[in-house]
Amino acid sequence: MEKTMTSHERFQRMYEHREADRVPVLDSPWSQTIDRWVEEGMPTRDYVGYFDLDRVATITTDNSPRYPQQILEETDDYVIVKTAWGVTHKTWKKHGSTPEFLDFTITDAEKWLDAKKRMTFDPSRVNWDYLKQNYPIWKRDGYWISAQMWFGFDVTHSWMVGTERFLIALIEDPDWCRDMYETHMKLDMQLLDAVWDAGYHFDEVFWYDDMGYKNNQFFSVKTYREMDKPYHKAAADWAHEKGAKVRMHSCGDVNPFVPELIEIGVDALNPLEVKAGMNPVALKQKYGDKLVFHGGINAVLWSKPDEIRAEIERVVPVMKQGGGYIFASDHSIPDNISLENFKLVLETLRRVGSY
Repeated sequence: MEKTMTSHERFQRMYEHREADRVPVLDSPWSQTIDRWVEEGMPTRDYVGYFDLDRVATITTDNSPRYPQQILEETDDYVIVKTAWGVTHKTWKKHGSTPEFLDFTITDAEKWLDAKKRMTFDPSRVNWDYLKQNYPIWKRDGYWISAQMWFGFDVTHSWMVGTERFLIALIEDPDWCRDMYETHMKLDMQLLDAVWDAGYHFDEVFWYDDMGYKNNQFFSVKTYREMDKPYHKAAADWAHEKGAKVRMHSCGDVNPFVPELIEIGVDALNPLEVKAGMNPVALKQKYGDKLVFHGGINAVLWSKPDEIRAEIERVVPVMKQGGGYIFASDHSIPDNISLENFKLVLETLRRVGSY
């Protein structure tokens, strides 16, 4: 194709399972990765603009309990904070990683009731000034606009309750778990309804709900069907009523859940974590007419020039067939990826990812 498309046109074609001018790119370098690239010569932190990647705007809202946030301890290496979710966690300043969760406010169904009272609709949970300033630019410049929700297993076990505690509750007190799921989801919907009704329309709805780890899942398909699936379906139905697509992020090995996600109307799945047991090529061959795939390029290989070049040359030509593919690593871009290696990734993609 000769015409260069906007990001909006490119993503729209992928969701329609149609070929575009090239495969779109949507990935997330760690903050420390961007620091490294700047040190190695990138003249700006705007890596999207610098590399002319796809423009994707994200609309976020605050559906937390809004507990008072505090810095409890800070050194040159780390900071310990209490979050708006009532969780005390430690993050490292010089190294990218998930936080170390130290303490939780919500430890049982009774303590949850205080959080629930705090999770009510309030227009201040939306950054209206940001939307007013940027939305016209997004529309003018052909951005793909993504509205983010956060509900389900991921946010609840990691950011509110604690993994072991919540996994036990899934079996012993499922009504408490459902109440948390529903409260998060309904507040998300209320806030994004307000955004939509104010004229800020979005092209897709996206949410994180990590349900897998290496070669396995946190719970069975039976538990998924009884617990998460009804809320995933409700959110997908709500988005589709607006004409928006649905893209879901779920790390780890989520192979058994893929047919379930297709059944409830999830349009796109991310990140296809290869090192955990996901095989993007096999998924494309089995479900490529039903699902858009986003990711699947093994992040372990990105620091190895010959191996990552070969991997992109092997995977992308299959994934791009008939549209339905968005290029990304299978998780995020860690800080062991040099600026030179990232340029190599993009050069290889532009060669094999064009139509």
